[in-house]
Amino acid sequence: MRADRLLTLLLLLQNRGRMTAPQLAAELEVSVRTVYRDVEALGASGVPVRTERGPQGGFRLVEGYRTRLTGLTDAEAGSLVLAGLPGPAGELGLGAVLASAQLKVEAALPDGLAEQARRVRERFHLDAPAWFRDADPVPHLAVVARAVWERRVLRTRYARWRGEVRREVRPLGLVLKGGIWYLIALADDAVRTYRVSRFQEVEETGEEFTRPAGFDLAAYWTESSRRLEAALRQDTARLRLSPRGRKLLPMQFGAAGARAVAEAGPPEADGWVEVELPVESEAVATGDLLRLGVDAEVLGPPGLRRAVAEAVTVLADRYANDRKFPRNSQPGTC
Repeated sequence: MRADRLLTLLLLLQNRGRMTAPQLAAELEVSVRTVYRDVEALGASGVPVRTERGPQGGFRLVEGYRTRLTGLTDAEAGSLVLAGLPGPAGELGLGAVLASAQLKVEAALPDGLAEQARRVRERFHLDAPAWFRDADPVPHLAVVARAVWERRVLRTRYARWRGEVRREVRPLGLVLKGGIWYLIALADDAVRTYRVSRFQEVEETGEEFTRPAGFDLAAYWTESSRRLEAALRQDTARLRLSPRGRKLLPMQFGAAGARAVAEAGPPEADGWVEVELPVESEAVATGDLLRLGVDAEVLGPPGLRRAVAEAVTVLADRYANDRKFPRNSQPGTC
């Protein structure tokens, strides 16, 4: 372990230039005292490390020195697919491995390409989870990921909408979608998708399995997503939207809302437009469309228009009754 840490320290100095002891300690997740001992060990092994004192001081390598001891381990090579996703890599237990792999790759690049890689890292950052939503707790993710990697059967207890189910699954791959982890696995001779946060229990059986020949994780996910979207979008709503509603629709309904606005006809004299929007079941669509407030009117289908009208009537009656809260008071005050 210390040999790996010494190599990482060396690569940090080579790739980033002068670094202070606290900076190195934070990167290596060790104490400042350990950093000083490691720097001494590097010097004793012949690495020309210079110590510069003062407010602008720190450690640096002698100008022109470069190491080529940058061979990637199997784990580091495998972790590179998560480059740019330090959060998910950490959830998979690969955070330190990925950091080490990136340092080695950067150290192996010619000076010009290494500088380009540093500029990209400084200017672009990918944050997978969506706004205003906490990430799913995934306490079993590391075990699931290890089973995917090692082709090991898992014995699981999974919480479905219709109740819990116990199954042995053969993990084929993991997908991160909008900050949510999904497991793709063989179960009962069928490929199924599981939301990792809904696993209540996960137990390694030690049994190894053979992956289906030719299984393509990316192709499966694309087709599965297409089928799910087609199944969810059961109907088409006809809406009138105010100018503000046209801005809200893509925000509330994503790509489907953006397409609906783009395909809308010319605006009326008051600026309102008619659009057609794919929606889910009537109950789900009612709640979704109410989020547009006064900036949308449902024209059809008739059942959906009635459902929205009934919901609005209930809300109007509820808020018309202000006896609980006098005009100048607010709920929760006294």
